[in-house]
Amino acid sequence: MQKLTVAVLCVLSSILSAQKSANKQGTMLNSPDKAVHQAVQNETDQIFNKLVEIRRRFHENPELAGQEAQTQEFIKNYLRDLGLEVKTDIYGHAVVGILKGDKAGKKIAWRSDMDALPNDFPDPVAFKSKVKGVQHGCGHDVHMAIGLGIAEVLAKHKKDLKGTVYFIFQPEEETFKGAKEMLNKGLLSKIDPQEIYGLHVTAIPVGQILVKPNEMFAYQKRVRIQMKNDLNKEDTDALTKKISNSLSRFIDGSKPWEIQNIVDPKIGLSNPGTAFKDYRFPGGKFSSYSKNGAYFLETDLYETNASRLDQIIPDIKKAIEDNGYKDQLVSISFIQENPTVINNEKLAVAATDILQNLYGKDSIVSDYGQVPFFNDDFSYFQQKIPGVYFFLGGSNFEKGVIAMNHSPNFQVDEESIRTGVKTFSSLLIERLKN
Repeated sequence: MQKLTVAVLCVLSSILSAQKSANKQGTMLNSPDKAVHQAVQNETDQIFNKLVEIRRRFHENPELAGQEAQTQEFIKNYLRDLGLEVKTDIYGHAVVGILKGDKAGKKIAWRSDMDALPNDFPDPVAFKSKVKGVQHGCGHDVHMAIGLGIAEVLAKHKKDLKGTVYFIFQPEEETFKGAKEMLNKGLLSKIDPQEIYGLHVTAIPVGQILVKPNEMFAYQKRVRIQMKNDLNKEDTDALTKKISNSLSRFIDGSKPWEIQNIVDPKIGLSNPGTAFKDYRFPGGKFSSYSKNGAYFLETDLYETNASRLDQIIPDIKKAIEDNGYKDQLVSISFIQENPTVINNEKLAVAATDILQNLYGKDSIVSDYGQVPFFNDDFSYFQQKIPGVYFFLGGSNFEKGVIAMNHSPNFQVDEESIRTGVKTFSSLLIERLKN
């Protein structure tokens, strides 16, 4: 998960039980074979301790984007030992494992990201990073363990598996580069999935999964304003404050920039009254600098509504002109416009139906908001392949484990690995049949 602003260190308050998911929609699915999914649970339990050790191995030996050589080697060998066909010739240190079931069916991809972060935050675990200044502070070590676990469980069902599963282990997610480059280098000429799925561990409670159709994150735009002449600090502060006020839009009383509240039962993502919907705001103070005789102001903006993105630049222009700087303004432009994760509506509803049918109404919770500050280049895969991206709970508040990505003392309750492997192995089995 790429974080697009400074890390947020948060203190989380008491958490109540997750509310039940919204009413199901869409077509009824084929009845699942409950015995198969009981076997999936048993097989997950059998390999759980091994997967925890694998996760800790990745955590102790993190590699930055573009440097995932040891990680690639481990994943490649693990998948080959499971009997999968393995490709490593697509881009960088990517690995693609191909599991072909013995029965006819569709083709589905599961994506796991691989790279670590360049930071040296406090890490309160015994299995700390052995690499100075590099750390799995975003949970990609957990994602890889889950991806390998799903591959191992499904490999045990090869004789009865309908179709093909591609396990995409993607490098360079934190730089928002790996997915795009894999596609540019011909990934879809080597594999042809009809659907793609992925997840990200985050600060919601362990055992909980959140999903929604359409946007999972806010749209992020980095804006650059060019002025003719330098402004002093006082004038800069006054102008940028007025621009920020004119741009900000959110539900009365809500504070969507207080990201620690995504888990709050009253205003968090799982509540229809969430503070994390229908907003626009700048992500912090403007930066300012002079270059080649011109003066520049820059900031990130977060907007939940795609139809309002085109209004950002006109609104900034109006705020500048209204405050007496019309003759000073040279230009306003977007200098970064990464796509955001947008879940296929039909597949998101179908996945919710499947998992609630198999594991109960509370196994997957409706997400009613959009998370600011973060994003994921899984969005590039979704531009080519219909797909769904899930939030997987990693926090255990009773134990003081808070999975707030990119923050000091980031931790993950490793029970999330069990939840991820069991749940999404079952999902893929059922989607292959439908």
